[in-house]
Order: sequence, then structure tokens, then C-alpha cells
Amino acid sequence: MHSISVHCLLDEYVANNSFFGDMHTLALCHHFSLLEARLRMSNEFSFCRTLSTMSTSHLPATTDSIAQALEAKNPSEAISIYYIILENPSSSPESLRIKEQAITNLSDLLRQENRAEELRSLLTKLRPFFALIPKAKTAKIVRGIIDTVAKIPGTSDLQISLCKEMVLWTRAEKRTFLRQRVEARLAALLMENKEYSEALNLLSGLIKEVRRLDDKLLLVDIDLLESKLHFSLRNLPKAKAALTAARTAANAIYVPPAQQGTIDLQSGILHAEEKDYKTAYSYFFEAFEAFNALEDPRAVFSLKYMLLCKIMVSQADDVAGIISSKAGLQYVGPELDAMKAVADAHAKRSLKLFETALRDFKAQLEEDPIVHRHLSSLYDTLLEQNLCRLIEPFSRVEIAHIADLIELPIDHVEKKLSQMILDKKFAGTLDQGAGCLVIFEDLKTDAIYPATLETISNIGKVVDSLYVRSAKIMA
Repeated sequence: MHSISVHCLLDEYVANNSFFGDMHTLALCHHFSLLEARLRMSNEFSFCRTLSTMSTSHLPATTDSIAQALEAKNPSEAISIYYIILENPSSSPESLRIKEQAITNLSDLLRQENRAEELRSLLTKLRPFFALIPKAKTAKIVRGIIDTVAKIPGTSDLQISLCKEMVLWTRAEKRTFLRQRVEARLAALLMENKEYSEALNLLSGLIKEVRRLDDKLLLVDIDLLESKLHFSLRNLPKAKAALTAARTAANAIYVPPAQQGTIDLQSGILHAEEKDYKTAYSYFFEAFEAFNALEDPRAVFSLKYMLLCKIMVSQADDVAGIISSKAGLQYVGPELDAMKAVADAHAKRSLKLFETALRDFKAQLEEDPIVHRHLSSLYDTLLEQNLCRLIEPFSRVEIAHIADLIELPIDHVEKKLSQMILDKKFAGTLDQGAGCLVIFEDLKTDAIYPATLETISNIGKVVDSLYVRSAKIMA
């Protein structure tokens, strides 16, 4: 068996693990004897070499060890090998480089196995290792592991607690650069978790600190995050101010395309909130081009909001053309199907089709807060237009008849009609006893009265002018 025998390995194993009892040792001897016989018959010498390596407490931090982990038959075995590599006490530059690679590979394997808690404990175990490498590399590894945890579904609470732990550690170690970035990540997670007040408190202190250090790139991230946070709190003026600050900081430095796309996306959202859908469309288009070039998954949302803007400005006919374009065909799926269904309903002015679209694409329409907010406004407008068209021929009509014509529940129609009367969309009253709507004729105001008032006003101005001139002559 080359120069290595199973009995030699057993002797080494027992010597290194002297706490085994006599009975346990005898059992191991018997087991290894049988194993040696089988190996001689099958010539499986590679297992002996692996056993020899694993008999020590760590593997050498070399490319061969990494290759051994990559050749492992299952992820669990590879994970064990990577852990053993990281336990190697060597601190030479080559060993540190191999360990960094092992950390990256180990993180990916743990993510594939959905072992989020192990990723969290890995960060704690690596703290002595972080003392041996530069701070910039430490920051890269820590942020990389936090990003890896984020890719595992259902770990938002774990990410928040992990970020809080790392903030405490970075404060103790005085790693300001890393702490600021972890705090920014923590604020984003708190916002996603709808813990707005805590996120705002964290950001307010962080913004002052970063502005003092004049870290423009991080300042863009934080200002953008603040804008999103204020938008979530329905504070539009502060959201716009924060976005302006982000743009100002971004103009002074090179901003990565993904970040520029995020700024354009947020700009489009804020303009759409102000009902300026044409400007919003141009920003969404810029964001879509940036994300599409990077193959970023946010591209489909930018395209979705572009279609929303088209619908809101009553250009629903353009939606099909955009979806069937070369860029649009790459993202055909539920998101675009939902917007196409809404566009069809709007083009036909059919509330029934509109409600069917909302029901069939609930996840894409109602669960998206931006789309839901605008579609609620669109639904109200569409409902008002349909009701005005239906009641126009009548002076008195049953509410039940209107509900049948529009195919909506009676209480829903009654509530909307009362709201329209209060908003003075039409003149009328609800006779709830009889269940009828009474529509009043629009009283046409006589145009002579405002014309007479305007004439008198003009005569007054002429008299005043003549008085001023006569006063000058008399003087």
C-alpha cells in the first residue's frame, strides 16, 4: 500500500487520541484489520492517503488541499476539508491567500446547503484570522459573507442580528471603514423589515459621520437609502431632498452603472408619485438600460414601471409594442403579463377586466407597493368615468340598476356615488330609503353677470387713471 499501511495509521491515530479506552482500541484494531484486507483486494490506496491526511488536526494551506476539497464526493466532505484548512496555524503570505480562497469556497458551499447559522458562526471563528490580514481584505470577506447569508431565503432576522454583532466587533476593533458599511447594510435591512424609526435613527448619525469623512461613494449609498426610507414613510419632500444630495455626491465621483441605475429608478419613483409620468418614464428607461446591460434582475421592475407610466398617461396601446420589442422579449413573464392585462382593461375601459387582472396577478400588482398605489388611483378614475357615463341619461335611477350595469356590488357603487357627490363630480343626491340616485340638472349660469362685473372693473381702472393724470396737470 505504497509506504503507508492501515496499521501505521491506526497507531498514529491511537497515539494522538490517548483518551480511548482499551476496549475501544481493540475494536478499532479489528475494524482496521478488516479494512486493510478489503483495501488490498480492491487496490483503493487513495482512501489510505486521505485517511493519513485527515489523521492530523489540519491540512496544509496549499492549492493541493483546495483541489482535494473541490474533488470531494459531497458538499459535507468538502466543507469539513475547508474547515481543516482554516485551522492550519501557518501565517505565511501563501497560506493566507489559500485560506482566503477556502473561505470564499466554504461560504458558497454553506449557502448551497442553506446553512445560514454556520455562516454566522464562521464569521466569529475567523476573527483571529482577521488580525493577520489587511483591513481592506477583512472588510471584503465580512461583507462577502453577509451578502452570502442574504442569498439564503428567510434569513432577514438572522442578517439583522449578524450585522449588529459585526457593528459591535468593528467598534471594539476600531475598524471605522467596515463599521460604516455594515451599519448602512443594517439600516437597509431594518427598512425592509419595516422598522423605520430605528433605521432612521441609525442613518441620521451615520450621515453626519460620513459627511465629515467626505466618503462620497458611501455617501451616495446612504443618501439613496435615506430617500427610500422617507418615501416609505410618505415624506415626499425629505425623500426628494435626500435624492438631490445623492445626485450631488454622485456628480463629484465615478459611480458604478448599477448605482447610477438605482438613482434613476428612485428618481422615476418620486416623479411618478408627483403624477409627472412622462419624466418618470424617461428615468425608468435610463434605469432599465443600465440594469439590462448588467443583466441585473431589477431590469424587469424598471420595465414594469415604464409600462405603468404608459398606462397612467392613457397610452395603453404602446404597452404591447414595448413588450414585443427586442429588449422587452428578454423579460417576458408574470410581471409583464400583469401590466399587459391592466393595459387591456384600461384600453377597453372595463372595470371587470381590471378587477380580474388584480385578482389573477395579485403578487405582481397588489403586493408591489409602487404599482398598487398608482393602480388604486387608476381604478378610482376608471370607476368614476364609467359611473358618469352610465348615469348621464337618467334623472332618477335605482342604484341596483347602476350596479348591474357596471357589474359591481351595490354597497361599493353606493359608497363611490356618495363620494363623487361630495367631491362635486356631478350634482345629485342619494335617496337611500328608495334606493335611488337623483341627478340634478346642471344650472347654466348666465354669462351676462360675469361680463358686467368685468366691465365695471375696467371702468373703475379708467377713472383711476384719469384722476392721476388730472392731478399731475393741476400740480
